[in-house]
Amino acid sequence: MPEPATPLLRPPRHRVDPRARRWWTLQALLTLSGPMLLIALVMAVLSILFFPGALPWLGPLLLVVLVVPAVGYLVVMPRWRYAVHAWELGGRAVYAAGGWFWQKRRIAPLSRVQTVDTVRGPLQRRYGLATVTVTTASTAGDIKIAGLSDADAEELSRRIGEAAQDVPGDAA
Repeated sequence: MPEPATPLLRPPRHRVDPRARRWWTLQALLTLSGPMLLIALVMAVLSILFFPGALPWLGPLLLVVLVVPAVGYLVVMPRWRYAVHAWELGGRAVYAAGGWFWQKRRIAPLSRVQTVDTVRGPLQRRYGLATVTVTTASTAGDIKIAGLSDADAEELSRRIGEAAQDVPGDAA
């Protein structure tokens, strides 16, 4: 007798705020792409000023090793993350999907929720965004829902808190 097919896990219903793309772009510019482009620029300028004979081989090398990856990351990563990041609050669980290269989906029963935190870093505040972190009684770690609007984050935190109180805990 054939085994029944394992049902596929559908993506969560709610997308993060579209402003999250700009937030992730600025993060990429400040942490990875910006420094890579700055290094490429400094090396090119130093080569022009002090080692002009190196430019024919250094220019293409800088382009391939630093400029193209930096620009590619800056353009692709925020769009890819936006396509993946989503969340949902059901009657019995919190469901979140995230990541961009390494994608992760987590479902946590509301009966296991211990705390709900809302965090707004300086860049997030600039775009009116927040991250909701749901801490559970699990060794797998927290569930982070990043890129929510301030209003959605407050509402989600409140709803998770209320729902966690309404769900009976596991009998020990």
